[in-house]
Amino acid sequence: MSVRTLVVDDSLTMQALIQRTLASDPNIQVVGTASSAEEARARIKELDPDVVTLDIEMPGMNGLDFLERLMRLRPTPVVMLSTLTSEGADASIAALELGAFECFDKLALRRPDEAIRLPALVRAASGSRGRSIAAAPRALEPAPQADYTPRDQAMIAVGASTGGVEALIELLSGFPANCPPTVIVQHMPPSFTASFAARLDRLCKPSVEEARAGAVLRPGKVYLAPGGDQHLEIAGPATRRYCRLLAGPKASGHQPSVDVLFHSVARVAGGDAVGAILTGMGADGAEGMLAMRHAGSVTIGQDEASSVVYGMPAVAHRIGAVVQQMPLRRIAARLLQECRA
Repeated sequence: MSVRTLVVDDSLTMQALIQRTLASDPNIQVVGTASSAEEARARIKELDPDVVTLDIEMPGMNGLDFLERLMRLRPTPVVMLSTLTSEGADASIAALELGAFECFDKLALRRPDEAIRLPALVRAASGSRGRSIAAAPRALEPAPQADYTPRDQAMIAVGASTGGVEALIELLSGFPANCPPTVIVQHMPPSFTASFAARLDRLCKPSVEEARAGAVLRPGKVYLAPGGDQHLEIAGPATRRYCRLLAGPKASGHQPSVDVLFHSVARVAGGDAVGAILTGMGADGAEGMLAMRHAGSVTIGQDEASSVVYGMPAVAHRIGAVVQQMPLRRIAARLLQECRA
């Protein structure tokens, strides 16, 4: 069955380019276009599309305001289109937090080798669940007691992709200020990770920052892999583990790669570490998590019901890499318990 898609962009030229890109996939049907939020609202009511591609910058009501209303009143999978510059990073992060499925770089539409990712995103978005931001927030597992203390050398490693912005906000909201040192790979464009780290730092009790080469892992600190052309690893002895950024080709289709991080955690931390693999397309992180489990780490996978995209956690589960699958709302408490002194 074709994925019925509505294209919303104020530029007729861009509308045509998006339609041409989506037409390369026989499983996608562009059922209509709109040039403004008002027109998009009418077209959504008329056509009831499976997926909407939405320009983040439009005249009148901008894309973010329209997205907020859409997700509250008529939840629909949305792929945001934006120029993924540092100036647009905050808006794009906000869109993902509001429930957009993913953000796609408009400039990539003019690069055939990158443009093919848009149809794949639209197909994946069609299988995601519409989520209303007006719904009552999901209750987290009880936060750790005030006297929580991580054991010496304990650490947490997390990997996520599509849907990870919301998932990581929820996960880290359950962490205390003195959480175990935590390293994260979230698939994101290079211009996004600094903005996302700053957003997490404002929302969560631990200190969150982009990982820097040589940064020593300390309790109460969360290190987010910078997007770009480097991988994040951990290195060093148990008493002084640190972040290492390595240039190199993509691994498991990504840079930074969850697999690269998890393999380094398996080598360096073994049974001191606890790992979690969250929502995301593809298989990045599954083999690395299997290595962690073989090295003695406790490994947790997000379950299908709470995943925006049950891809990465599904593969990890299928190959036996996860000790247990569980809903996102329970994962923070489990990670912290495994690291408790």
